[in-house]
Amino acid sequence: MSHREVAEELRARIRSGALRPGQRMPTQARLADEFGVERGVVRQALYILQSEHLLTNVSKGSPATVAPDLGLGGVQPGPGGPPLPTMVALAPRIADAFAAPHVEIDALCLTSVSLTLAMGEPLRQIHAGRTNPAKIDVRVLLPSRNIDLAFPVPVEGRGEDDDTVHDRWLAQRNAQGQVLRHSLLALRATHGIDVRVSFRALPFTPPVKLYLLNGTETLFAYYTLGLRETEIDHERLEMYDADGTQSMLFDFMQGASLRDTTFVEQSHLWFNALWETISSELLLTT
Repeated sequence: MSHREVAEELRARIRSGALRPGQRMPTQARLADEFGVERGVVRQALYILQSEHLLTNVSKGSPATVAPDLGLGGVQPGPGGPPLPTMVALAPRIADAFAAPHVEIDALCLTSVSLTLAMGEPLRQIHAGRTNPAKIDVRVLLPSRNIDLAFPVPVEGRGEDDDTVHDRWLAQRNAQGQVLRHSLLALRATHGIDVRVSFRALPFTPPVKLYLLNGTETLFAYYTLGLRETEIDHERLEMYDADGTQSMLFDFMQGASLRDTTFVEQSHLWFNALWETISSELLLTT
């Protein structure tokens, strides 16, 4: 039996639902026994399915995972795929990152809303016993409370004593950061995982969002501003703002190409430079 025939059989199981989205595959050894082939043949078949975005986390050391079903006509997030909205693309990539024994996630963003939401899936997998990293390190860069934000801002400009939009952003930044920190640190008590979560403040409004996963993957998106109307304290207000959950994420993987590798490396250098130089202590308080 060839590796293409093995891939065809496994593909059929995935598409039929016999292997469900998010489910761990049988080990390569078990698949080799089932199909009567060498493990190398199985591994080649799994790599084919990974290239088709049907599997994730294909490696020698652990079973692969059936890619999440996102209802996008077969389009799955990941290196080599098209850019997708943050709400679609981020959670599966972070869930894959949590398959590593030492999870390292760095993020630069406006409020950490998307990151907090995306953490739900890997946390669920940990509590379900499907993943069990030994160590988790998360670093987050957010705008300082003490700056005049470029956005969100009222269309009419901020009055001398009117900080309504800024205060609303600050409350959201703090609330999301507190939820993120609490949900991750709770893993110390529930699963004995060594967890560290750190926040630092930037002296500027980031025009982009950036997520760095395990030193090997970078997800990058632009904050695209638009005119939005919202209600604050029972008053309708027009402001310029960006919906970060819908920002299109571009995915770069170290080793995929010289261009991707260089982008990942430069992203880490840029993030570390900001973290170690002009950023300052950030307190998630009002």
